Amino acid sequence: MEVAVTIVFVTVALLTCTAMSTASTADRLLVNMTVVRRAGALGAYCLDGSLPAYHIHRGFGAGARNWLLQFEGGGWCNDIKSCAERAKTRRGSTRLMNKLETFSGILSNNASRNPDFYNWNRVKLRYCDGGSFAGDAKFDNGTLVLYFRGQRIWQAIIADLLPKGLRFAKKALLSGCSAGGLASYLHCNNFNTYLPNATAVKCLGDAGFFMDSPDINMYHTQRTFFQHLVTLQGIEKNLDDNCTNSISDPKQCIFPQYLLKYITPPLFILNSAYDVYQFNHILVPPSADLHGLWNHCKSNPKACRPNQIRFLHAFRVEMLTAIKSFLFNSSRGGVFINSCFAHCQSESQDTWFALDSPQMHNETIAESVGDWYFGRNVSKKVDCPYPCDATCHNLIGAV
Repeated sequence: MEVAVTIVFVTVALLTCTAMSTASTADRLLVNMTVVRRAGALGAYCLDGSLPAYHIHRGFGAGARNWLLQFEGGGWCNDIKSCAERAKTRRGSTRLMNKLETFSGILSNNASRNPDFYNWNRVKLRYCDGGSFAGDAKFDNGTLVLYFRGQRIWQAIIADLLPKGLRFAKKALLSGCSAGGLASYLHCNNFNTYLPNATAVKCLGDAGFFMDSPDINMYHTQRTFFQHLVTLQGIEKNLDDNCTNSISDPKQCIFPQYLLKYITPPLFILNSAYDVYQFNHILVPPSADLHGLWNHCKSNPKACRPNQIRFLHAFRVEMLTAIKSFLFNSSRGGVFINSCFAHCQSESQDTWFALDSPQMHNETIAESVGDWYFGRNVSKKVDCPYPCDATCHNLIGAV
């Protein structure tokens, strides 16, 4: 099955791109960390028991009452061993994180690099729970204590931001990348409940549409991984009730393809059809390629053999099939599914909005997302199969 979408007509020319380049080290926007001091009262802790944190850069001018919240990504831990190891790293402890965070791409404050959201209040939620901000459990065997409190971390950060102006938001966008992109799907409905009815609430999932797809040996490796994650971290009770009540295995509602039809705010799906993480961990996980027959293909798509390309194309078709109803029937939804070997394209300046950014129909990701959010144009784009897209920034081998 091939899906071709040519609904979009570009209305915003690339006039500002002539003055734009990837941010240099000298003009990086570095934003201080804010630790949520009252999070302990909610039992909201990182894996190691440290307090959660975020980074905020204030909006100004016409964007002073608009808010963009971006979930940080960084994989998951789904057993005690991996979570104990993670708790000793920046992925499980705010004590070990950099206290300054670079804001670029969708978080940039430069109008020439982020034309639609540069003057909004922009917040990056640090990721330290290993469960896409969705768990609510605790492990304590007398010698080791691990907190799986992602849901409470989410609630504690929102509670901290509401009196800082979030409660008066005119426009709001909940976004995230990778495991953070998954979090934006999982929390989209809940985010809407915190804000006034008059607030224009929308959600963007970047590289978070993880597929419930079999690997090359027809084993559901990712399904098993997520089932263990949901069980360990107590996530099931925080999954969408409408989804869990409609499916034989409620744990599967952690997959966006099953949750999608129950998300009520307008949603934008930003993903690569050949997402590097999914290529390496869902389609061809190490357990499915014990002899390393895919190593060259994983390192360089030009080295993929014809039968390997067929697997990759079939994975693309499966993703497009999973979003088919949303693609054609959602009047408020947006889609940008390109054919790049990439993972996360909204936070990096070179893929978000730069002179040589990936494009479809002469429009960058930033322009496509902006058209969708502000209703300037219908914004649903699906790329042709690899290797047709010459604008890609292929990051294969990087994840």
